[in-house]
Amino acid sequence: MNIQMELRKCCNHPHLIDGVEEREQDALVEELSQKTGGASIDKDIYDKEWADRCLLRSSGKMVLMDKLLPKLRREGHKVLIFSQMVKVLNILEDFLEYRKFNFE
Repeated sequence: MNIQMELRKCCNHPHLIDGVEEREQDALVEELSQKTGGASIDKDIYDKEWADRCLLRSSGKMVLMDKLLPKLRREGHKVLIFSQMVKVLNILEDFLEYRKFNFE
């Protein structure tokens, strides 16, 4: 294991570390099951909670993006985002789809 690479992953988004996303999903399913009293979980509610809790709030960079991009959109700016990690771009894609931003 390369410690430097694991720290880079941690700084970008915790879901880049092996097993973290799965544990978060399991914890979310358990929490929502307790709230519904064991009944089936509505997919829309799950998707919203997952995006809010696991995708956005688990990373300071994503919280910043969530605050900054709507402001830039209102002002008519375009944004170019670079990353060396494809997984980071995949997470950004999920975020942009959730917030209904256009992207290429």
